[in-house]
Amino acid sequence: MAKPRYRTATQTNEAPSVVNEPPAGSHRAKVVRAHGLWYEVKPVEDHRAGETIIATMKGQLKRQKRKSDIVAVGDWVWITDLPDNEAVIEYVEPRNRALIRTARHTRDTEQVILANPDQVLFTFSIADPEPHTRMLDRFIILAEMQDIPVHIAVNKIELATPERIEEFFGIYRDLYPVHLVSAHTGQGVGELRGELMGKTTAVAGPSGVGKSSLLNAIDPSHRRDTGEVSGATGKGKHTTIGSRLYEIDDDTWVADTPGMRALAMHAIDPLKLDSYFVEFRPFLGECFYQDCTHVHEPACAVIEAVELGAINRARYESYVSLRAGEELSQENS
Repeated sequence: MAKPRYRTATQTNEAPSVVNEPPAGSHRAKVVRAHGLWYEVKPVEDHRAGETIIATMKGQLKRQKRKSDIVAVGDWVWITDLPDNEAVIEYVEPRNRALIRTARHTRDTEQVILANPDQVLFTFSIADPEPHTRMLDRFIILAEMQDIPVHIAVNKIELATPERIEEFFGIYRDLYPVHLVSAHTGQGVGELRGELMGKTTAVAGPSGVGKSSLLNAIDPSHRRDTGEVSGATGKGKHTTIGSRLYEIDDDTWVADTPGMRALAMHAIDPLKLDSYFVEFRPFLGECFYQDCTHVHEPACAVIEAVELGAINRARYESYVSLRAGEELSQENS
């Protein structure tokens, strides 16, 4: 059976220039982990399906000039076998989307957190550490920019009252699916696992909120290192060094991603920022001024919606701080 034809470009925002085919004798695999110039891949067909193989990029791929990772966790690649359970990556399929952030010390280079996710599960804790909903808003923007469906997990619910949980996360219930879970007691874990079935999910959030513990509860077959929250800073200690993709069931993958304490937002076009707030969308285009910033202009439909309670004021203030150019620094794990 003839192999499908794929475009060679791998960057989501780069127009492909050449149409080509994977070389004869190669087979398809998914990248599950990256170690510098080495990658762990899992073939999904042929005689080595399900094995974990160490692979490197073909020299021709390394020479490509792009402001994004050429190969990233979650990519579909075509490999050729080498001796000693190794392989070479011959070809990278184009990504349909990617969860990305701006690479450290740059303003225009992408760091791919996970390629080809079907959805993202932003995980925050209700306590230990305290929730930072402004950071959640920034995470959500990263997903909205790439049109990635968002789910929110509120972990450690055994540490707080329902009233406190509602105080911090109630405003998101009308915007995205919100899952109340406890990795410690198992509450809500089964229901959340059902939301992951048949999909590739990026699990992301700040350090210390219990992402790895939650994934251990969802998928006990793979044990992930867990950490504690620093008593001095109240911030989480990093335990996940880089993104790693786990297959927890047939066609069901979850990615444990590095904990992110803060995010740089300078790569976001301020003229598009309002469209990344889903509750703004019904009011966009209804303002008196076509180029309305929704900050100070009269007859602004968004501001009027805030005053009427149709848009939550805290979320609106989060938008205003970003629109004014207030940025958070980015820290890699």
